[in-house]
Amino acid sequence: MYSIYTVKDTFSLPPEDFGKDVESVAEAVLQRKYEGKVDKEIGVIVAVFNVSNVSDGVIYPGDPATKHDAEFEVLAFMPRVDEVVCGEVSELTDFGAFVRIGPMDGLVHVSQIANEFLSFDRKTQTFVTRQKKLMLKKGDIVYAKISTVSMKNSVKDSKIALTMKQEGFGKGEWIKQQLAAARQKGQKRRF
Repeated sequence: MYSIYTVKDTFSLPPEDFGKDVESVAEAVLQRKYEGKVDKEIGVIVAVFNVSNVSDGVIYPGDPATKHDAEFEVLAFMPRVDEVVCGEVSELTDFGAFVRIGPMDGLVHVSQIANEFLSFDRKTQTFVTRQKKLMLKKGDIVYAKISTVSMKNSVKDSKIALTMKQEGFGKGEWIKQQLAAARQKGQKRRF
């Protein structure tokens, strides 16, 4: 899910920063340029750090800034299909639950929340299952599996679909109930 990559790029050192520590300025400039951006190959860039090998500056006619090459590392978040994730329910709607995983939200469609019929109570902003009365609300921590990933040019446009329908997923208390029920039946379950 998270990976570190080494990147080489050119950045502009504005004239107001001449005389300052070049690596510190480079880090600030590169953080503004990259952090929060989506690269379809490596994912969402969460952090830029360890700026090194900053070249001497080059000045081009008509541009007061100096151009420098630099090497740096980025921490990137890339969700993968079939990956198991743990996240916090950030929003509930009548069509499903949004779960915060890393710097993004994934959607658990209402049909993928549990193995029984669910009702959405708009007044209390909760989902409740009909038979077992399992409840899901904003702020709950859940375990889910990534079903599909569609990385676009921005975090807002990227989509992650999650499922909690299989055994071993959902809220921790649901999983404990599944284990207790399996023990009562004398069955062994593997999660």
